[in-house]
Amino acid sequence: MPVYHFRRSIGSIRLCPPKPLTLPLVARNHKEKNRQKSKNVRSDSVRRKERRFKRELAPESSARFDPAKSTTTQVKSIERLLQGIGTPEAKPLVPDAFQIEALEAIETQDVLVTAPTGSGKTWIAREEIRRLLEQGKRAWYTTPLKALTNSKYTEFSQEFGSENVGILTGDRKINHDAPLIVGTTEIYRNQLFDALRSGEQVNTDFVILDEAHYLADAERGHVWEEAIILSPSRIRLLLLSATIGNAGEFASWIGEVRGTNVRVINRAGTRPVELRAAFLAPNLQLFPLLDEDGKFNRRIEQFAQEENRFERRRRY
Repeated sequence: MPVYHFRRSIGSIRLCPPKPLTLPLVARNHKEKNRQKSKNVRSDSVRRKERRFKRELAPESSARFDPAKSTTTQVKSIERLLQGIGTPEAKPLVPDAFQIEALEAIETQDVLVTAPTGSGKTWIAREEIRRLLEQGKRAWYTTPLKALTNSKYTEFSQEFGSENVGILTGDRKINHDAPLIVGTTEIYRNQLFDALRSGEQVNTDFVILDEAHYLADAERGHVWEEAIILSPSRIRLLLLSATIGNAGEFASWIGEVRGTNVRVINRAGTRPVELRAAFLAPNLQLFPLLDEDGKFNRRIEQFAQEENRFERRRRY
């Protein structure tokens, strides 16, 4: 039962609730020390258990490859698939005719180069950048992807020296005053907008628009349109792509909106670097996607049917 005490005031008497009892300071400190000590004992025990615990190895994610399962025909087909893959012998570079033509044209006009992947479009840009840097001028290299931008930044830093190359993306900003800037097309477009608002000029003499076919992209294509339209005519443009089908029509539009001459250089033909397709099965067997006649490899279909039968037996 709580004990109330009386407090006398003028003309009345009030009942006041009792004050809460508190432990002495020494008792509280002793209790905290015991709690901390027991906590340390438990943590030491946990650490000792963790040191003694040995984690079991996880099961293999894929079945081991059994060479005995591969037939002689399959082994020969795999040998044909992998034949010639490796590092080619080092030889002096001999530029193709379309590369020389592009370098000559870019000195006085805009150039649109369409050529298969691996044919050397970037070499044209690299050689023109080299010439501009030797003359004390500036260049911009734009790409649609951050990963490609990072790759080109590393490549050009090794080629021209890290002090001459900067990078501008949504994530990285390094050496932004360098004579050669590598960045996403959106960043270059934003600089054009900033120049319009401030009444200043974009500080570059030459712009490379890599993967220029992104202009046809439904969501991001307007960025390439704005970059082309807003770039002053004093800035020469080099557009690179492997998948522009209507290059002539594209070049006519560029010339119309920029008031410049646009040269189309089309390197027709097959890829200089051959593509080979294959199917890697869950058991690590490798099947060429096409047979010797260039048709779909029916061995893949047979393998899939065998796997399906095995799965049904195992499940039921």
